[in-house]
Amino acid sequence: MSATSTSAAANGDPSQTFDTVDAARTSSIKSAYVFEAPVRLWHWVNALAITVLALTGYLIGSPLPTVVGEASAHYVMGYIRFAHFAAGYLLAIGLIGRLYWALVGNHHARELFWVPIFQKAYWHEVVGMLKWYAFLSPRPGQYVGHNPLARFAMFFLFLLTSIFMVFTGFAMYGEGTQAGSWADKLFGWVIPLLGQSQDVHTWHHLGLWALIVFVILHVYAAIREDIMGRSSVVSTMISGHRTFKD
Repeated sequence: MSATSTSAAANGDPSQTFDTVDAARTSSIKSAYVFEAPVRLWHWVNALAITVLALTGYLIGSPLPTVVGEASAHYVMGYIRFAHFAAGYLLAIGLIGRLYWALVGNHHARELFWVPIFQKAYWHEVVGMLKWYAFLSPRPGQYVGHNPLARFAMFFLFLLTSIFMVFTGFAMYGEGTQAGSWADKLFGWVIPLLGQSQDVHTWHHLGLWALIVFVILHVYAAIREDIMGRSSVVSTMISGHRTFKD
């Protein structure tokens, strides 16, 4: 935490006691262990799953126009669909495992699943980070865990979208496994809720692009923070340690 945040929290200032804004000044902290091994493993497996889902999902929505030779001699789209389904299972199981680790891991592991939106100090920090990313002000501080803006994006753009994609994806999967299958029983209600099957396909496809936009922003912000923010980001998701530069 920053020197000001630490002292305010010690003095009982409620605006500075929320968990996310773990501001850390390099004058007081040089390195901190942030992301535990299960979180780092989930991150990279999840990145692989989303990459496969994005590529295969695009091809499912816009199939290859043709393949060489007789169609009966190929199973190209079948393999693409299988890879998509396998990655979908991996994404869903990973989210369940990630939720479990949020309950048993350190406090940084819980940052993904809630945002202190009712705390005024949090929004003050979010505005500060927005100005920083827009090159309108100096960096407002350094953070041990996710900065406030990143935490907002992780929850509202990544987590909620991923859950939506799991529900809509398994709802469509249930159409193929037929009525009465586990997928139909657990997720079949999603289709009439959103209208009809084609509506679910459309929303699922839009969700793909929402995740792609998030990934682009996520990678940009991580690399930018490594260069301009004077604190490790990319390497932190490999070693688990966040280091701060003078």
